[in-house]
Order: sequence, then C-alpha cells, then structure tokens
Amino acid sequence: MSTMTPIKNKRELEAMKKYFLRNGEIRNYALFCTGINTALRISDILNIRWGDLYDFDKKTFKKHVNLKEKKTKKSSEILLNISVIKALTDLMDFYVQNNVAVKGDVYVFLGRMNKNKPLSRSQAYRIIKNAAQQVGVEGRIGCHSLRKTFGYFATKSGISPVMIMNIYNHSSFPITKRYLGIEQDERDDVFMKIAL
Repeated sequence: MSTMTPIKNKRELEAMKKYFLRNGEIRNYALFCTGINTALRISDILNIRWGDLYDFDKKTFKKHVNLKEKKTKKSSEILLNISVIKALTDLMDFYVQNNVAVKGDVYVFLGRMNKNKPLSRSQAYRIIKNAAQQVGVEGRIGCHSLRKTFGYFATKSGISPVMIMNIYNHSSFPITKRYLGIEQDERDDVFMKIAL
C-alpha cells in the first residue's frame, strides 16, 4: 500500500468542506475539519464520544479533548480550535434536529445506522477519498491525509519540526519527516530563498 499524501492547497481544503456542506453531509464535514485541525489518527477521532469534548452541565465545548491514543497508548491533550468547534456545533445541531441522541456516552461520528457505533475506518476512508476525487484533489488521499495535512500546514506556518514531532507523539524525527510530505520543488524553494 502506498503512502497517503497531504492536501497542500487551501483552496482544495475549502472545496472539500464546501462539497460536504453542499451535499448535506454534516457528519463528514465535521470529521474532515476535526482531522485536519487536530493531527489525530482516524482511529482516535472515530472513538471520540460527546462527553470527551462537550461539558453537558455547562452546555459548552471543552477547551481540550484528552485521550489515550489507540496506536501508541500515549496520552494526548488536543486544543479544540475555532474551526473544530464550529464544525462540531453544526454536527450537534444537525443531530438534535434529526432526533439523534447527543449525550456523553454517544460517539460523535456515528455510523450509518446511528446505533451508537462509530463510523468504520473503511467507510471514513471512502468518504474522504470520494470527496477528494469529486473536487479534483490529486494524490493519494485518504484518512491519513488529514493528519498529514495538519503537519504540512504547521510546517509551512513556521512551526518547529520538533514541536510537530511532539504533537504527533512520534518517537523519532525521521517518522515525522515522512509525514510532512516535503517534495523536491519545496526543497528547491528553500535554496532559492537562501541566496547568501
């Protein structure tokens, strides 16, 4: 299986968001926004329950989601930024309007039958891949692309690779380097800018 690539163009990211919204796919929109803004693996995203990120007593989203990563067993505390909160608010409103339970022990990203089972990884992959194809995103796009997209844009924003490694909970920098998806033309751009 070849490696998934990040989505490197903000217009393509917006096109995918609009695709989901235009088609009334609020859950998929929220899934996509959560993936590109949290750097979590899809297995961790799909296992989030409403109680992990929403305080039902205060009727507000928590500042962070705290979880134990399924793959690494490491604890992770992820800030819920404004984009994630907006998408999750839209999803919560959508569920309430459609009489889908929103309570602490219910998964956020429900599977098709809404029987408090999360969306499957394979279905999440099909959703992301199909949306990318529909809006013309090139490359091998799948669930892992969301995590890689976060790292790519963090790097482009000047965030230290060491900080990105820490966010990803990677044990070595070579693993993180693979995630960043830096290609030769981007490397060439660095040499063009550093004309001493």
